[in-house]
Amino acid sequence: MATHKLVLDDDFEEDFSLIAIHCSEEPYKVAYILNQFARLKLRREKLDLAFSSNGMEIRLPLFGFEDHTEYTDYSLVANKCKSAVTKTNKSVGLFGNTTDKETVITYLIPELKKVDYFLKIQSDFDNPGTKMLINEINDIKQIISAYQVAPETLKSKDNLIFD
Repeated sequence: MATHKLVLDDDFEEDFSLIAIHCSEEPYKVAYILNQFARLKLRREKLDLAFSSNGMEIRLPLFGFEDHTEYTDYSLVANKCKSAVTKTNKSVGLFGNTTDKETVITYLIPELKKVDYFLKIQSDFDNPGTKMLINEINDIKQIISAYQVAPETLKSKDNLIFD
């Protein structure tokens, strides 16, 4: 009797373009600026992007826009999350236990710590006009710089899968 062998390709890679944005504004302000000058219609998603890192639950604001005419999805997410962690110091001194607050910064993509925001573009087409969008974003005075990042070069690109 003949044996049949099924081979499954592990082509579960998600195809998307990624734009790194350097800007010191708050996430809602960056979404507003991109809506004004880059002709996007980003809206705050009902659920934030949540993941765990070093035993901490990290939540990043997520803004999305589905362009039905171009069959393209845009997602804007912050790269940095600042969290205040309280630590209790046990001492036998005069004042007993003391608590200290420490600010911990966690990154969505730790390889690119200097990047403030990522704009993820998923499209049914090969070239969704990324270069033109980058030029429009770089023309905005509040944006320091924007450039394309190759997602396949990132070690933690799985953090960018948030559907």
